[in-house]
Amino acid sequence: MKQKDFNGKIEIEDGIEVKLVGSTLTLKGEKGEVTKMFKMPVFQLSQEKNNLTVSCTKYGVYENEKFKTLQAHVNNMIKGVKEGYVYRLKICSSHFPMNVAISGTKLIVKNLLGEKIPRELEIKPGAKVEIKGDIIEVTGIDKDLVSQVAADIEKSTKITKRDRRIFQDGIYITHKNSKAI
Repeated sequence: MKQKDFNGKIEIEDGIEVKLVGSTLTLKGEKGEVTKMFKMPVFQLSQEKNNLTVSCTKYGVYENEKFKTLQAHVNNMIKGVKEGYVYRLKICSSHFPMNVAISGTKLIVKNLLGEKIPRELEIKPGAKVEIKGDIIEVTGIDKDLVSQVAADIEKSTKITKRDRRIFQDGIYITHKNSKAI
């Protein structure tokens, strides 16, 4: 059985500047600039005006899955530089009043279940974190980064060795990409 060659195209919308150097793709749009490095030895990326061409000498199920993954990452980059991403988290404290503050590049959670030592989380550069009452908003143009910062915030207040049905204090993700920046 003869293997087919594969050539796929990823169209990039007008108003977005594309720069491809080796396997590093940079997109620049209204909201800013996103850079990602794609290490996929099976594919060769090339740029034609505002389109990316992906070529592969061997084509099968594995290559098709990898191409769809590459296409999804590029589409996320396009949406990020056009609209941006927003994750919302809710601060829930039923037993002790929890204090959440931002100091420089750190998110500080005080008095979670009466703990004496505050929990601190370093906010990764590229994500913007704002506290509005009992809502925390994480915004940015890189979906991977924004979602990771939101997950890190949620994980920093995880309570172990207690019944989660009773001790529901913590910070929880409530909306993903609910509204553009």
